[in-house]
Amino acid sequence: MKLAELRDVADILRQTAIAEIMPRFRNLAEGAVKAKTGPLDLVTEADEAAEIRITQALRAAFPGCVVIGEEAASADPSLLNGLADADLAFVVDPVDGTANFAAGLALFGVMAAVFRRGEIVGAVIHDPVGDDSALALRGEGAWIETPDGRRRDLRVAAPVPMAEMSGNVSWRFMPREQQPEVCGRLPRLAACWDYRCSAHVYRMMSGGHGHFAFYYRLYPWDHAPGWLLHKEAGGYAATFDGKPYDPTDIYSGLICAPDRDGWDAVRTALLT
Repeated sequence: MKLAELRDVADILRQTAIAEIMPRFRNLAEGAVKAKTGPLDLVTEADEAAEIRITQALRAAFPGCVVIGEEAASADPSLLNGLADADLAFVVDPVDGTANFAAGLALFGVMAAVFRRGEIVGAVIHDPVGDDSALALRGEGAWIETPDGRRRDLRVAAPVPMAEMSGNVSWRFMPREQQPEVCGRLPRLAACWDYRCSAHVYRMMSGGHGHFAFYYRLYPWDHAPGWLLHKEAGGYAATFDGKPYDPTDIYSGLICAPDRDGWDAVRTALLT
């Protein structure tokens, strides 16, 4: 994917946010929020309208591409089987941080990852509130770009000892028996939080504002864009057992850190 094409993707996400998401922020109608699999898994009319618009726009801009949106894949998980063979595919999260959006909290984003034959080659994480986008191209770095063309390169934080590391820990989707074990070890690190929004976690971590992220459930729309952003910003990521990130593997966990030593430190702190 070329830079101009990635910017086209970013513009599609931005225009969708302007048209479908921001008019509904803090203005959702009665009954506009629904639970999918449970109370921690929500969808709003903004998610649904945004996904339809993004899907149509990407298909128009990139004829023949495959588009897999979160809501479509939630209804039909077999859609993800097309990623490996598609010459060009997009995995889209129309509103990442839906629980925050529904609560009127300004921590949500719009994300897309670009795949070629199963490999992640581009990423966009748009912040509708700040009206800027984090972009990454495989092998070409990661940066924040504003609508007027200003650009700021992203770089992960410098490595620090375990006791000085701070970051995001998402434990709520872990097996019930593991949750108290992980939560009981949080004081081994300097500070931990959970923004309930991968978009902002990856943007912040890729910009050096925090050292790590720890996730268990790995839907590709939540993590494929951020994984590439973090990687291109100089970071290191691997599953709990040390394997490379695989967008088709949902339950192997993921730890992102500034480098391999930082990854080892977070794994030691929270899993041993």
